[in-house]
Amino acid sequence: MTRTRALVSALVVVAAALVAGPQASSGSPVGSLDPLCERHPTSCPDPSSRQDYEGGYVGHDEPALLFYSDRSGSGNSNTWQLRLPREAPTLPRQDGTGGTWNFQRSVAFWFGMDLCETQSYPNPGVPCTPDSDTNIKDSSDHTAPDWMGNHVGTGFLELQFYPPGWVPEPNVSCDPTRWCAAMVVFGLSATRTQVNNADCLNRAGEEWADFAFITRSGRPQAPPDPLGATAATFTPDPAQVLYMDAGDTLQISVHDSAAGLVNSISDLTSGQSGSMTASVANGFAHPLFQPSAATCTQEPYAFHPMYATSSEHTIVPWTAHTYNVSFSDEIGHFEYCDRANVQGSCVNPGVGETKKDADDTACFNAGDSLLAPVGGCIATDRDFDGTSYQPDWSGTLADPAQDRLVHSASFQFTSPRTNGRNYSRMAFEVDMPAIEPLSVCALDGTGCVNPPPGAQFYPIYSTRSGPSGGCAWQEGGTFIPGTTNTFGGTSAAEYGPTLATYYPGDPGFPEGTFVDNFRNVLAGNPCPSNGRLP
Repeated sequence: MTRTRALVSALVVVAAALVAGPQASSGSPVGSLDPLCERHPTSCPDPSSRQDYEGGYVGHDEPALLFYSDRSGSGNSNTWQLRLPREAPTLPRQDGTGGTWNFQRSVAFWFGMDLCETQSYPNPGVPCTPDSDTNIKDSSDHTAPDWMGNHVGTGFLELQFYPPGWVPEPNVSCDPTRWCAAMVVFGLSATRTQVNNADCLNRAGEEWADFAFITRSGRPQAPPDPLGATAATFTPDPAQVLYMDAGDTLQISVHDSAAGLVNSISDLTSGQSGSMTASVANGFAHPLFQPSAATCTQEPYAFHPMYATSSEHTIVPWTAHTYNVSFSDEIGHFEYCDRANVQGSCVNPGVGETKKDADDTACFNAGDSLLAPVGGCIATDRDFDGTSYQPDWSGTLADPAQDRLVHSASFQFTSPRTNGRNYSRMAFEVDMPAIEPLSVCALDGTGCVNPPPGAQFYPIYSTRSGPSGGCAWQEGGTFIPGTTNTFGGTSAAEYGPTLATYYPGDPGFPEGTFVDNFRNVLAGNPCPSNGRLP
């Protein structure tokens, strides 16, 4: 059991149904698990209420880096450099003896930021002043002016990057060999005591999303809004979408503008660029919070950053994680499946499993893949026995030649800079307690373990530097060539102790303080950026 809400959008069901190959069932009753969260698991951040959402299960394992700075602008404007990872030269094999590619370890990674969202939890309808720390409210004291229950409505950005080589979007991959990216903005249609009307819940979901691929023109290829999205919204158009090759170095900017939040990517290797602005002109919108209405109504809306700075206090009150400016990898979404049926259920479990598990859903056969000839399932790996939890990451073999042969490389990215300056502090955070079974990991953190139960390995972030200076982050094992710091060399050492977080409650979960994360806050930034990758 876990606590997560799912998007409930009939339009997305239509989009996913158009993708070839076996699909997870779309015949679930209204209000249960939405197919988008199974077919494209990166599309739903985990809310703080640690429970199933309306009978459906969608949990996300998200090892993350959080960046803190007291400088004005650090909460709403930053730049990064990213090098996209190369795949292992050895193709994956159905029996598990081949290489391990990026799609088998993480279904996406993303850059995040907290946003104003005036129709979202906990107080939809209250105006939000963008780019302002006056929005900070994280106290558990109802009598305090900064009680979290008084927080203005909040949203969250994920600038998501999708690995190539497996089943086509809206499931995992945009292309056989190239990467793509999307701006995805989320809100939650609820207060502490009410959810939105039934039509909004059925069509947009309690947790809803605006979705737009990063395009070379900066204009969405199809409607991005929760009620207007079509199959084309989630199917990348090669004539419009920015495609990027493995090994390319990218300059990434996340910043506010008068029109709305801007995500831009400049591919320094190919010379191409793309962007997306969360603006009214681009069709971004949010469902109005009207609990008593018979039909769902949305209005055009420009999304802007919530805060001026980034710290332990700049949070989204409805998410399990505690981040504002962040980088996260979405792992735990691949298990081998030798044969799937037309409903997307695994009939013949693959290597590593002796019997069919409850998480063997949202499955595809090898023939559905764009390139790598393997079948597998992308539902949340509830028992932590899939490829993400095996020593199949870059740097898990001491022999670097053998490691490169069978393990795809890690991404490399710099710490963010704001107005040319580094963030002064950072933290490691992972939401293992939120996704571990309640029979093992209690709400107060008792029994929660790192790595999670069943995992044979858990990836860590490490740093590297170059002869000309600079520093970059990477992910995997301790043997990645050029590694300079492994932060204790284990996930338990890196992510630190359990973190108890206050949550003001919602209609499905009580107010209280619960453990959803392990977090380790460092006094400084051990990997400052000089603006470029080493």
